[in-house]
Amino acid sequence: MDVQIEKIIRTKRKTIALQVTDDAKLIVRAPFSLDDERIKEIVSKNRRWIEEKKKAIEARNYKLSHKEFVNGEGFLYLGRYYKLNIAEDQREALKFEGAFYLSRHALPRAKETFIQWYKDKAYEKISERVRLYAEKRGYKYNKIGITDARKRWGSCSFRGNLNFSWRLVMAPMPVLDYVVIHELVHLEERNHAKSFWDKVKMLMPDFESRRDWLKENGCLLTL
Repeated sequence: MDVQIEKIIRTKRKTIALQVTDDAKLIVRAPFSLDDERIKEIVSKNRRWIEEKKKAIEARNYKLSHKEFVNGEGFLYLGRYYKLNIAEDQREALKFEGAFYLSRHALPRAKETFIQWYKDKAYEKISERVRLYAEKRGYKYNKIGITDARKRWGSCSFRGNLNFSWRLVMAPMPVLDYVVIHELVHLEERNHAKSFWDKVKMLMPDFESRRDWLKENGCLLTL
């Protein structure tokens, strides 16, 4: 069985490079002169390395996305992992002070407690960023909603309602900003035509790198 290649990117480079992304997909970067058959040969020769790399990444992703809610476990917030501490005498179910502190009495509903915390923070942070970028371009929106979506990071309705997945608050702020800008631009550009991307670029010249981060790392933004 052939190794599946997710994407082949051809540039002026002189050598070929094999990259296994953070979601265990193979990207091949190759010179314009290298044909598909030669690329497949090189990939086949490196099959063992690719499969081992994929397995290691899949194992890491499984561990990161299947939480045990124990002392020292890392939880994402705005692009960084923070350790969890189980607090014996804490009235508040969950608080964040440079680390996460989960009350022992909240352990039976730890996942639900974290999700609610993330939802609250997502609304707070996203609302703040929507206001900031809307003022820059004079965008008028109706209301902001927070969803449970796993892959649809944001959406914009014809009524001007903006919806965002709570999982975005796990991502670095520049990535969150990209999704905010993306949905704000949809208020006046309903599709992904060139004019849409031109307006996104006007507000965020390096939006491609932030979009790529989300494509490669979005699988980690979960509990």
